[in-house]
Amino acid sequence: MAVKRGTKVRAVREKLENSLEAKASDSRFSPYIFETKGEVLETKGDYALVKFGQVPTPNIWLRIDQLEEFK
Repeated sequence: MAVKRGTKVRAVREKLENSLEAKASDSRFSPYIFETKGEVLETKGDYALVKFGQVPTPNIWLRIDQLEEFK
């Protein structure tokens, strides 16, 4: 999947759980990152900064391979 600014995405639970990123922080991810539409705000290397939902939630950096297009 080509990820660029403005792409609508969601996190893939199977790829995010037990990842290095999950082990480096709290592994209890909020359900909204898997269930709601996120928007890529920026990309840098293998990572994308994603804004999720309409309510105020923090933006999150995720590896691009941990994302899928939101349909």
